[in-house]
Amino acid sequence: MDKLTVIWVVIGVYAIVMLAVGVLQSRRNSGGMESFTVGGRNAGAWISALSYGTAYFSAVMFIGYSGGSGWSFGLWSVLVGIGNAVFGTLLAWLVLAEKTRVLTRRWQIKSMPQLFETRFKSPGMRLFSCIVIFVFLIPYSASVYKGLTSVCAVILGVDEQICMIIIAIASAVVLILGGYMATLKADFVQGFIMMVGVTALIVLVVLSPQVGGLSTGLSNMTAYMAENQMLPLEPSAAVSLVATILMTSFGTWGLPQMVHKYYGIRDKREVKRGVVISTFFALLVAGGGYFIGSLSHLFFGQTMPEGGKDYIVPLMLDSAGLPNILIGVILVLLISASVSTLSSITLTACSTVSMDLVKKSMAKTMKDENVTALTRVLCLLFVVASYCIANYPTPILEMMSYSWGIISGAFLAPYLLSLYWKGINRAGAWAGMLGGFLTAFIPAAVSGFTTPDGPLYACIAMALSFVLCLVVSRVAAGLKLRAAARNDAFYETENN
Repeated sequence: MDKLTVIWVVIGVYAIVMLAVGVLQSRRNSGGMESFTVGGRNAGAWISALSYGTAYFSAVMFIGYSGGSGWSFGLWSVLVGIGNAVFGTLLAWLVLAEKTRVLTRRWQIKSMPQLFETRFKSPGMRLFSCIVIFVFLIPYSASVYKGLTSVCAVILGVDEQICMIIIAIASAVVLILGGYMATLKADFVQGFIMMVGVTALIVLVVLSPQVGGLSTGLSNMTAYMAENQMLPLEPSAAVSLVATILMTSFGTWGLPQMVHKYYGIRDKREVKRGVVISTFFALLVAGGGYFIGSLSHLFFGQTMPEGGKDYIVPLMLDSAGLPNILIGVILVLLISASVSTLSSITLTACSTVSMDLVKKSMAKTMKDENVTALTRVLCLLFVVASYCIANYPTPILEMMSYSWGIISGAFLAPYLLSLYWKGINRAGAWAGMLGGFLTAFIPAAVSGFTTPDGPLYACIAMALSFVLCLVVSRVAAGLKLRAAARNDAFYETENN
């Protein structure tokens, strides 16, 4: 069989498996929002951990971030992948998973807006967070589309619009048919596909003629970096690298679709196992992905390939002389990663709107099964909106950084502090939420969403939000304001 036939057969087998997962899970769903959004809170370690990892690492990382970071920082970009594994996965699970699991189970919380309303007794905070989540997860979803279209356009020669439509249908089918548990089970399968695909990809890229083996490749890249002021990095590049590491690692702590993975874990034992599994997955997938991107100058020298940074990795793969079957596996790897991320983003954004905006504020008597049906409809609308935004000419890396910076800038500090500090109050949470949101949003909006400094503004927003939460909570408590009332009952949890 020729190259394209082999690739399409591999992709077809993958599509059939994912469709089967969605259909089988749809028959098991009870139809309620508890089942659709948190899967009955009975997920095991492997499913939860791989779902976390596949939601974390999509084509945005493999195509946008690994290519862009590798081009800008050379071998230093591998530090981004290591940071994602250590800070964005290992530390995140150790700090957040068990506390979040216990509190959300105790109060039957299904979304981040519900957590904020329950902890701070503020319906307004629920509405604000609901709107921010829905609106600003759309550009992140769009960046996933852009990541896949670039690689499909290069390797398959398929029109970008067709690529986006195919991936939209794939993620919508799995999610709309089966809900949360369907995405978890699909992620379980896709997680193994990603690990196998990344391992094979690393080996064959290293053995490609352009790299010439591990020792030769590292030696040539080190020499290139020394000749081009990348060893050491210039101060501005070093700041950009650190900002990228911090945003892509700690930014996940405040993303609702990532936090959502903790809600459905069965018990504390599964959390402990999930820490190990998710960290291993992140080291392999993120470390491997950024390592591949770090070798980009061995393929192109100092000449940026046609199409810009978004086409660095696709053109690397196309020119590396990989076997046809492996190219098919790599495309399935990228599709798997992207479908997982899109499903998580879509479910989080749309269930938030249906539960926390429509039912809570507009149709309080709406039946549970109707809320589930509304969520499915919203999922379709979200996919269409993401497709439209994906056609906006913003590079993948910048588009993702706007989304992560604005959402994590607003929510990370109030969320994390509410898990561990009884002293944070409504006044402090509002200050941190609004301060972080505006710090990340204003520079991006003023630039017309074209500033390349999105990661830096995201880090500033997250740091400022923490300061505002702490200081304003203390000041409000000292002044005995009404918004400084404590809610110690929130922490009276049962051991489960």
